[in-house]
Amino acid sequence: MDYSIETAPLEKLQCDCMIVGVYQDQQLTPSAAALNHSTQGLINKMVSRGDLSGKNGETVLINAVPGGPVERILLVGLGQKEALSTKNYRKALSVAVNSLKKPAIKSVVCCLAECDVTAGDWQWKSRQIVEVFNDAAYQFTQLKSDKETECKLEQVRVFTPETERASAQKGLEQGLAIAQGVDLTKLLADLPANICTPTFLAEQALELDNKFANLAVSILEESDLAALGMGAFLSVSRGSRQPAKLISLNYQGGDKNRKPIVLIGKGLTFDAGGISLKPAPGMDEMKYDMCGAAAVLGTLQAAAQMQLPLNIIGLIPSSENLPDGDANKPGDILTSMSGKTIEVLNTDAEGRLLLCDTLTYAERFNPDVVIDLATLTGACLVALGRVPSGLLGNDDALCNDLIAAAETAIDSVWRLPLWEEFQEQLKSNFADMANVGGKDAGTITAACFLARFAENLRWAHLDIAGTAWRTGPTKGATGRPVPLLCQYLINRAHG
Repeated sequence: MDYSIETAPLEKLQCDCMIVGVYQDQQLTPSAAALNHSTQGLINKMVSRGDLSGKNGETVLINAVPGGPVERILLVGLGQKEALSTKNYRKALSVAVNSLKKPAIKSVVCCLAECDVTAGDWQWKSRQIVEVFNDAAYQFTQLKSDKETECKLEQVRVFTPETERASAQKGLEQGLAIAQGVDLTKLLADLPANICTPTFLAEQALELDNKFANLAVSILEESDLAALGMGAFLSVSRGSRQPAKLISLNYQGGDKNRKPIVLIGKGLTFDAGGISLKPAPGMDEMKYDMCGAAAVLGTLQAAAQMQLPLNIIGLIPSSENLPDGDANKPGDILTSMSGKTIEVLNTDAEGRLLLCDTLTYAERFNPDVVIDLATLTGACLVALGRVPSGLLGNDDALCNDLIAAAETAIDSVWRLPLWEEFQEQLKSNFADMANVGGKDAGTITAACFLARFAENLRWAHLDIAGTAWRTGPTKGATGRPVPLLCQYLINRAHG
């Protein structure tokens, strides 16, 4: 889809549809008032007769517009003017673009950036238009015979006063980079596991290497992992015919002496649970156990596209977890790269085995901070549902920065405690620790396990098991937490 900033007068604009806002007190936004005047009071007439109350999330599509070059007008309810929050603004954008999917509308002018939004400037508002519209337009058709998508939109122009052009343009460029990073993340996650293997993920990373001059990629094979002593990581791939990979992306956008930000993404391209086999219903969704990896690739692409003045390392430990005669068994004891030993009580708690060795490996980069993201525990879905991602960490400043970025990006997180008392659940009679801590506080004990390998790091963990994909009739990847991570990086770059 083509996005641009439009500063020409409304009366000179030509499009299939113009999107304008109406507040709950029947007050029109400036663009709606201008259109109302040019259409002899058409909008006021529709509002006064009750076609639109202005409640946030309402829409009315006017298909017949008298005179002028605009063929349709979409009225979008904004709610109370003085209380237009960032979430309600995004909700208005979402209902707007979704109401335009069925009509054969190819070009729109969106005038909603003129709305006054609490804590949202022109840069933020124009960025949200791109992100929300692009997210709604995404549809997975790569493996379908019929490639036609539901959304026919080809051109979106963000109406902006000339005085705000520079700010809006910057937001649009950020929005494009983030939206395309989300698209990459969703595409990789939606691909089936017979296509998206660890080798395939490595190939996607190498494509980014070819695309961006200041991004270098290296791939560690199983022999390299063995030489490093990554016994926890390698134990997971033993049941698979697909070789495991540790994919490393090195983006150098900042001063060479500046410590890097390390992002680690869990890359289980399929998780059957190993010997501790998962139940069959819903197991197809375990292709999404690599959403952390996909999000790291999407975030690195966005950062490189925005040319952020930062140094960023992306680490993707990737494998499958399948049952086999050589697979991990409950009761096995592994030796991690750190030298700590782990008793495997459940082979379906495999993501932490990939991550713990990768956390140890991350120390060699002398990082400023380390953030891992993983579809780690079903317990997180039970605890928090599908609205926020779970956040845990050993550094308050880092966690607070992520919370602030989440609020700006509207990509919610909720911090859970990482108290020493929970470590008791990981005790083992035969090794330094067990890989699971029982049924209580599963998300927290998983993070407690990882914390043992992050003692030398400023570290945060994002459990995205409830937010990385949707289930049911709208099944598909969400691209989260790419917006959150991109906002965190933007804040770091310009803070």
